[in-house]
Amino acid sequence: MERNFPEALAHTLRFEGGWAQHPNDPGGATMKGVTHKTYADYLGRAVTHDELRGIPDDHLADIYRKRYWDACRCSHLPDGLDLALFDTAVNTGPAQAARLLQRIVGVPADGGIGPKTIAAVNEFVAAHSLHDLIEAYTEARQNFYRLLPTYVHFGEGWRKRADGVAKLAKEIGQSNPVA
Repeated sequence: MERNFPEALAHTLRFEGGWAQHPNDPGGATMKGVTHKTYADYLGRAVTHDELRGIPDDHLADIYRKRYWDACRCSHLPDGLDLALFDTAVNTGPAQAARLLQRIVGVPADGGIGPKTIAAVNEFVAAHSLHDLIEAYTEARQNFYRLLPTYVHFGEGWRKRADGVAKLAKEIGQSNPVA
């Protein structure tokens, strides 16, 4: 739901941290999870590392909303699942996050969340439960990470992040049950 974006953003930013330029991170330099390339694309021009370090909060929120929350149509998903998908999109890219969900709910994994995926999510939740969908999604997310060559460097952090997101997603889903 749309009302969950601020909480989802705040939770994700706790994992994204501040400035990073890890030599094994294919994203390169990042500030609060926004890569140098993403910020340059957002501004429509080249940016310096100092500009990235000083990214204003309104730019940060706008990037996260447009490139991840809106791209994955999180506002159309059940409470809790919206957080799980959003956080995965930030960490893996929106298309990969969508494909993980689509495989679980049994629609073609085209990497785009549309009406068929949303309907399949609702059908899955009605047939099973939101808790079960979040569990399956978290397991798929963990399995995806294990296949990455950078898992040796970042795997423990990704595991903790996915587990923390799943816990909060289930709590949100339980306190705001699907009607």
